[in-house]
Amino acid sequence: MKYLNKSIGIMALSVLLICNSCKGTSEHSHDGLGEHSHATESVANDYFGAYSLEDENYGTKTKVTLTANQRIMVTNALPNHKTGAFPTKGNPNTISAQNRTYTFPIAPQYTGKAEWVREPGVALNGVKFEPGTAEVVECETGENYRVEALQDVIDLGLDFNHAHVQPTGAYHYHGTPTSVIQNFDTGEDLVHIGFAHDGFPMYYSKSGKYKPSYKALDGNREGEECTYENPHQSMDISVGGHHDGTFTSDFEYVEGFGDLDECNGITINGQYMYLVTNEFPYVSRCLMGEVSQSERQGPPNRDGRNQGQRPSAKAIIAEMDSNKDGKLSKNEIKGPLVNEFSTVDTNNDGFISLEELKNVNQEKRQRP
Repeated sequence: MKYLNKSIGIMALSVLLICNSCKGTSEHSHDGLGEHSHATESVANDYFGAYSLEDENYGTKTKVTLTANQRIMVTNALPNHKTGAFPTKGNPNTISAQNRTYTFPIAPQYTGKAEWVREPGVALNGVKFEPGTAEVVECETGENYRVEALQDVIDLGLDFNHAHVQPTGAYHYHGTPTSVIQNFDTGEDLVHIGFAHDGFPMYYSKSGKYKPSYKALDGNREGEECTYENPHQSMDISVGGHHDGTFTSDFEYVEGFGDLDECNGITINGQYMYLVTNEFPYVSRCLMGEVSQSERQGPPNRDGRNQGQRPSAKAIIAEMDSNKDGKLSKNEIKGPLVNEFSTVDTNNDGFISLEELKNVNQEKRQRP
């Protein structure tokens, strides 16, 4: 199917936009979208051509060129809008220019298979979307909960653009990029705000008419003696109570529950796109188009823990204690802990106890 991509001219708010090729066409095909198709919506397709975006006030330098097959974005990843004052409480980092080059296929290929990614796409101004966090609450009873950026329990220092800064100085959006939506608004309900790494566009609906298909789980969370720690603070967290959206695992995808698919995507006028929404998942956590291997990353476990993340002491005992005596012999242990056996076995009785594992985990968390 074919559709005409139009781009607009000079944006307001002191943003210099130079369109080198302000019209273009793109062709792609996909099947199986079914109930996620809305055939009557009017879509304004902006910034599909080549463009340069510079803003002296904020230092923004983003240039997009097109080849036969690729859209190439070269950017310093500085936003073209006002941000929060960083460093700030909850985020001790300072925004700094980056040196990034992104490539997006001009003719994205829909696969219908969700590929989980840490960074789903990039805003038109060169600032990346990264909806998840690296923050984890760990419980001594074995539960691990991945903390959402948009919640009220732990202050992660997000500004009014639902963004903050990584230690590298990279400013990035965790949710709806308020100022981007304002700057690129053309008057239509759907505002084109970026591109996903598979090449499909990213939009925001000002009316909020397209609803995600994620819902909060029923029941209550489990976990005792739970702690959140980072290099600057340590705090006890109560994870009990209903699933209120504090953690990623509070939500589940229910097909057909809303208008959008598992990756917060939808087809409108024959064009597949991703929607950034005010509700979870806010920004897509997966992509439905072909994406390079370097962009892929497995989803977090149901308990919010990614592969490679340190489990709690109780979880290690439960997994490896084959004879169920509450402690680990060297023959029961697997993985890196084998090489640390003599160090962890502080009383030299030939076994690692729950208390000894707790002590070594605590020491590791306290290391800078």
